[in-house]
Amino acid sequence: MQALETTALVAVIGAGAMGAGIAQVAAQAGHPVKLYDNRPGAAAQAVEGIDRQLGKLVEKGKLAAEQRSAIVARLQPVEAIETLADARLVIEAIVENLEVKHGLLRQLEEICAADCILASNTSSLSITTLAASLKHPERVIGMHFFNPAPIMALVEVVSGLATDPALAKALHATSKNWGKQPVYTRSTPGFIVNRVARPFYAESLRLLQEGAADCASLDALLRDAGGFRMGAFELTDLIGHDVNYAVTCSVFDAYYGDFRFQPSLIQKELVDAGRFGRKTGRGFYDYSEGAERPQAAELTSATDVASCVVEGDLGVAQPLVQRLKDAGVPVIQRAGSGLLRVGDAVLALSDGRLASQRAKEDGLRNLVLFDLALDYTKASRLAISWSADTTAEARDQAVALLQRAGLKVTALADLPGLAVLRTVAMLANEAADAVLQGVGSAADIDLAMRAGVNYPRGPLAWAEAIGIGYVLNTLDNLQRSYGEERYRPSLLLRRKHAEGSRFHD
Repeated sequence: MQALETTALVAVIGAGAMGAGIAQVAAQAGHPVKLYDNRPGAAAQAVEGIDRQLGKLVEKGKLAAEQRSAIVARLQPVEAIETLADARLVIEAIVENLEVKHGLLRQLEEICAADCILASNTSSLSITTLAASLKHPERVIGMHFFNPAPIMALVEVVSGLATDPALAKALHATSKNWGKQPVYTRSTPGFIVNRVARPFYAESLRLLQEGAADCASLDALLRDAGGFRMGAFELTDLIGHDVNYAVTCSVFDAYYGDFRFQPSLIQKELVDAGRFGRKTGRGFYDYSEGAERPQAAELTSATDVASCVVEGDLGVAQPLVQRLKDAGVPVIQRAGSGLLRVGDAVLALSDGRLASQRAKEDGLRNLVLFDLALDYTKASRLAISWSADTTAEARDQAVALLQRAGLKVTALADLPGLAVLRTVAMLANEAADAVLQGVGSAADIDLAMRAGVNYPRGPLAWAEAIGIGYVLNTLDNLQRSYGEERYRPSLLLRRKHAEGSRFHD
């Protein structure tokens, strides 16, 4: 099947923020749209709200007045579900309740023509289960938009067990025509984004629980070193802890208690206290009027740096050497195993081991570990930790060297993997398992994470950039440190490393 013609009527059920946004997207693409809600007057109010939003775009010069009028003219609020009988595509965006959605889909099957596509915008419910009670389950599919739908590019096209493959192709092509970036995925818990994103929240929550640093410092590291738009704590405050925690619990339960998805007791406590984040005025941060936002912790040093020694290749952190040279630090190169020395300090990129463990195993005194960065030439902050025998003088020398490179330095407790490295390794691990289990292709999973949650790089492309073997070694070390299944490496990571192949070959 090809994409729906723009003459095809699209119906949207549910006039809340998501339903109204989807209706706007379809109308902007040229379709006539009927918007229905079982609350009297809600659909008409939603169309008025869309008109106001489009008016703001006109005022900013981002939309012509004629285009605004044409889009609104294509939007028709209706008060009876029976008026949707002539729709070619119906997208439901109602409450996330299985029984309620079941009832609606059964009703639509009786009302709409046999060739009408029945799509659900569910973010967590099984498309297979939603379709199972229908006479023709092959016509049911997931079309998961992200909020706000007019702005967010991603659409997950979700096939249930009975979904006609031709429908998936049609909605994939239709989503492209609507200006979106669609991906194919199977109906598995969390689909792509809500599954693969779990480690982004989970690792920061665990580091907080284990006393690695405070929220502001961990958020700053993910932003300033990892290149993410927001850190985990500010993002969950924005999403709402009631929503984010519920999704985590849903995925955890759906995977029969797999500890990779274990919910956080810290987040549960916020939910129990009613501290849902921005919408309640309090979450990890205080959003009340006049409240001061805490700042990230930062180490400083007045120690003078005369020169440094680079032993061997620093791997993914090699650009840091050029940054030091550009800052005027004399750099002496010699053979070695990938270490950076300044004064008495030995600096090394984390590999998932504790600093004290690595110092003992590798025979290194005054060891200071530093974290992964998305781009060492542009990062503005870097995390460090150090072994128990590292002197204050050696630590200061390491801080001074990184300061010379223009980096703010944030200390973490001696925990394996630091902040960015363990987060990226776990994201890549989950993405690899999703590919292994046929949830989506490597290309679609990377696209989903970039377009759906604005990651600076797809997790699998990131793993390739820093080395699949390096990611695998980090996960092995994390698993040994914690002794938990949570950090078990994906079989696909092991296979790719053993083959010497890539995800995107």
